[in-house]
Order: sequence, then C-alpha cells, then structure tokens
Amino acid sequence: MNIVAIETATETVGVAVRTGGGIEAAFTLRGRRRHVETLAPAMEHLFAQVGMAATDLDVVAVDLGPGLFTGLRVGVAAANGLAQALGIGVVGLSSLDILTRAAAQHGHTGHLLAAVDARRGEVFACVRELRTGETPAEDVIAAGLFAPGELAEALSTLGGVRIVGVGDGAQRYAGILGDVPGVSTVMDALDSPPPLTLLTMAAERYGAGSAPVTPHFVVPRYMRAADAKSNFAQVTPT
Repeated sequence: MNIVAIETATETVGVAVRTGGGIEAAFTLRGRRRHVETLAPAMEHLFAQVGMAATDLDVVAVDLGPGLFTGLRVGVAAANGLAQALGIGVVGLSSLDILTRAAAQHGHTGHLLAAVDARRGEVFACVRELRTGETPAEDVIAAGLFAPGELAEALSTLGGVRIVGVGDGAQRYAGILGDVPGVSTVMDALDSPPPLTLLTMAAERYGAGSAPVTPHFVVPRYMRAADAKSNFAQVTPT
C-alpha cells in the first residue's frame, strides 16, 4: 500500500509517505505557520525521494484535529483534493489520539496528558492511562476544550498520580499545569503529532479492513466555533 499522511493541526507542518515496498520518509517544519506554502512542495519532495508518484497512492491520511483552524483547513482541504482527484479514500484521525499513540511508541505507560494549544488562552486536551502490551488506552479525563486553570483543576482530582504531558498545549502552560501534584514531566520530543505516527495508525486501520472515507465527508474537528464566527458574534449588536 502506498500512503501519504498530512499533519497540520499545530504550527508544525508534517508529511510522511510509505510505499508498498516499505520505504518511508518524513518531513516536518516547526514554528513558522507556513502551512499553505510548505505542504504541497513537501509532498512532492517526499514522493521523489521514495520513487513514488502521487498517482500511485492508495489512500490519504490526515489529522482532523482539534488544532489550529487555519492549519486544519489547509490539511483537510489538501487531503480531500488529492483523494478526490485520484479517486481514493481518506483516513482521518484525531490529533490527541496521535499524540497518545506517539507517547506509547516512546515507551510511556501510566497517565498521559495530551494537550494541543487552542490559542485564545485555551487548550484541547484529554488524559488517558496507557498500559503495557496491546491494551487500549483508557480515558481518565475526556477530550475537551479547557482554560489552563480549568485543566489544572481537573488534573488535581486525580490524586497526585504521575502524569506526563505531551503536545504544544502542555508545553505552553507547563508552569500552570506543573503546579498540580504529579504533573512534573513534559515530553519535549512530542510537541506536535508526528506525521509518521499518523501514517502508521492510518495504515493499520486500512490494513485491518476499515474503509477509507469518501473525501466529501471528511471535515475538520474544530471542537469550538471558528475564530471568525466568534469574533463576529462579539461585535454584532444584540
């Protein structure tokens, strides 16, 4: 199976590709929020590196969010456009699920805080308990939108268990979250969902018989009103 994975939920732009022969390549650009300018050239470069053309693709994977509005729109639009042009399907996954899986790949077990910076003083976050072996991660705090103080309060109800934080939201608010007993570690290596982890998860789903989605039905998971709509609501007279 030939697959490309598109990661744009955070400031990081990421692309990963895998050929049917098992050749893999990945590209990431951090910190510049150049999703539009970077994404297409990055895919073209990786296709050339592994000796594959876009027309060889069997499926497209994309991070659906939650995350940055602009980044998600760019990534999902690119995935849908590519899949529609080629007549193939899309596998969409959650940024929080990708971060969770990446932490497990790094060998972490126990409680994990996955947090994506939502801007406007908020984070998209969840807490899950990772166990050894193939046991699925169990939700401890369900995914939602939190102010850092609200998230810290929720974490404080967990009794001081050791909690490892991943994602740019955990990094940005490490000072507030780190005041909670047990929240003492932030995995700097996982500041954003890795595109190779997205690729692996999508390939597993596809290989297990989960049918890719028709591009028309693939939409971002914003988990709150878009910035433009929110700002409009604030200035519109009642």
